[in-house]
Amino acid sequence: MYATEGVDTVTDGEYVNIWMRPERPAYGPKPGYSRAQITEAAIRIADAEGLEAATMRRIAAEIGAGAMSLYRYVPSRDNLVDLMADQVMGEIDVAGMPSGDWRTDLTRYADGLRAMWLRHPWMATVQRSLPSFGPNQLFLIERLMGVLDDVIPIDENLGLIAMLSGYIEGTVREEIGSTKELRRSGLSESEWMARSHPYVDQLVRSGEYPIFTKIVTQARQPHLSRDDQFRDGLQRVFDCIAAALPSTADSGQPGELQSPQ
Repeated sequence: MYATEGVDTVTDGEYVNIWMRPERPAYGPKPGYSRAQITEAAIRIADAEGLEAATMRRIAAEIGAGAMSLYRYVPSRDNLVDLMADQVMGEIDVAGMPSGDWRTDLTRYADGLRAMWLRHPWMATVQRSLPSFGPNQLFLIERLMGVLDDVIPIDENLGLIAMLSGYIEGTVREEIGSTKELRRSGLSESEWMARSHPYVDQLVRSGEYPIFTKIVTQARQPHLSRDDQFRDGLQRVFDCIAAALPSTADSGQPGELQSPQ
């Protein structure tokens, strides 16, 4: 996928991410703003009002610039989103990893990623499949994949970390979505469940849905707190990772889950 030989300088039309493009031109006046200023303003707006609100016009008003002038610093919407996502990835504390205890390290990563998404719920709406390799993303790759690098081949490492990240992001995306739906309904989660009870009871009494009935009457997981639901699923993922590792690599004890700040 990635060419590593025969690559020379690229033209403007060949840039595929913002970090390939020099922030400052080789000549001309000193820029009045920076990518960092633009990115920080965009994140403030998105945190308060959602990603859609972080338009170039709105960002320009926030920092006191002309809207069109910002395109000299950030040429496209995709570039802006890449900058924003990379900036908030830097909030995930992976310093000191790998520590030698993979469960503790991966729990720390999971806690940090979940907490970051909950602080910046607009991340749940970012749909970018191609990697951008920003500086914070690269630091995260080095630290996170370094956790298992000494014990399994790189392809297996990629697969296991993708499985872990997929679980975290899918779970937190659902958590953020549920929070938004409840906010629109004007109900708390317990109020919503109470109002749903007559219909659920009707379905159970009908006898037509035995698996659904078993979920309602026997399952523990739906009644756990969000933190405990996350922890429960995370341990299932760790069980899968442990099964793929040499027996000497399993540290045995899961890490301590921290509630998101």
